[in-house]
Amino acid sequence: MSFLLSLLIFLPIAASPLVYQVTKWDRKRGISFSIALAVFLLIVTAYVFWQVYAAPPAPGSYSFVEKYTWVNFPFFGLDYLLGVDGLSTPLMFVTTLLTVLVIYGSRELINHHEPQYYALLFLFEGAIMGVFSSLNLILFYVFWEIVLIPMFFFIGVWGGPRRKYAAMKFIIFTFVGSTIMLLGFLYVYLGMPAGMSSFDIPALAGRVPDGIQYLPLLSSFVGFGVKLPVFPFHTWLPDAHVEAPAPISVLLAGVLLKMGGYGFLRISITLFPQAAFEYAWAFMAVGLVTMFYGAIVALLATDLKRMIAMTSINHMGFVLFGAFATVASGNLLGVQGAIFQMFAHALAVGSLFMLSGFVHEQAGTREIPKLKGLRLTMPRTATLLVLASAAAMGLPPFASFLAEFMVISAGISAYGITAVSVLVPVITAGYFLWMIKRTILSAPERQAQVHDMSLADAASFAVYLVPLVVLIIASYLILTPALPVAQYLWHLVST
Repeated sequence: MSFLLSLLIFLPIAASPLVYQVTKWDRKRGISFSIALAVFLLIVTAYVFWQVYAAPPAPGSYSFVEKYTWVNFPFFGLDYLLGVDGLSTPLMFVTTLLTVLVIYGSRELINHHEPQYYALLFLFEGAIMGVFSSLNLILFYVFWEIVLIPMFFFIGVWGGPRRKYAAMKFIIFTFVGSTIMLLGFLYVYLGMPAGMSSFDIPALAGRVPDGIQYLPLLSSFVGFGVKLPVFPFHTWLPDAHVEAPAPISVLLAGVLLKMGGYGFLRISITLFPQAAFEYAWAFMAVGLVTMFYGAIVALLATDLKRMIAMTSINHMGFVLFGAFATVASGNLLGVQGAIFQMFAHALAVGSLFMLSGFVHEQAGTREIPKLKGLRLTMPRTATLLVLASAAAMGLPPFASFLAEFMVISAGISAYGITAVSVLVPVITAGYFLWMIKRTILSAPERQAQVHDMSLADAASFAVYLVPLVVLIIASYLILTPALPVAQYLWHLVST
């Protein structure tokens, strides 16, 4: 039995106090130690990811499985059950990659309470790894809740002027949503026939009676919909992003939002396939509304970071839309595209949020009308902003183009009327091009002193953008292990 998944969960959590002590003793050594630890975790995750790509588990099966008895009472039992497949591993890999980049980018952007900051980063990373690898509903919920703790402090301590309001709004929305989700899990456990009660996802998949699928599907929609987030549960996100420091916005958009998409695929569809099939049209409608809403509101934004936050809502609508397009039609491109979209979005929008931090640091503002002539005052930053915007727009040669194409194709195969979704990338391109025109292509109002990012910082953005170019060619790295996941979900729905 492999212990790599437990290592990925508990090593960063256990190392968190050590990171705190080393950084408190010496800031430079603390950051170096943090980067070294994050790179080690990235290497281990890359190995797990490669093994799942090289030998994808059969539909309904998992790799690197760990199972131990956690609680064993005659009337109640819990298992410590971990496992990964083509849904888990891309998200775990992008989590560890973004953690390295966030630590590196934080050197310039975080300048107080640094020991606590870097320690919390590893608590966050370990908890996220637990979410993406847990195959027991209660274990999943435990890690789900742990994630809220560091994110609350990230926003509340290192955020902007309205950080306390944003942090409280974040914790209230997400905690209420997760509590409703937990009630759905308990409902399933108590409603199963005698001798079949379990919290293990593999034991429940395909066995939950049709009659008790509807309420848990609704409760999971609330929990996962808040986290994704979908309209109308999205209102916490713009405030959290605007107030959070830029490196934390990278994790918020690149990792935390993916918990919602992961939950819909791993739990909502897997455990409640009949109810999901019956109401797939409703979920697709919510996804479509979310796509349009995020794009239209972003078009009106004047704060660069708020615009990028609304872009995240727009892009996460694609995930919900694609996942349930497969449920409705059997077109496997929907689920594959949703997984691909989560991976591509993490890098594309992650790079934009980090850039927004550099822009704010260098120019002293994020207000788009005030950021004129960036091509002259900050040429490196301006070049990267154009490239990252192209990736977020879904322009070739970036992988986000392929992900959105797959999702839209699956949606049209389910319901022809959803062809209107092709307008969403058009609107997305519109507000990004409008932002570029006002900030980069316009002339500066006065000759400003150049305060551009360093060459080393600029080079670090290649780690965000180059994989997106590689993956439009080598898309099989994501899509091959994602195929058995899509096949299994369709099998559950169609039987």
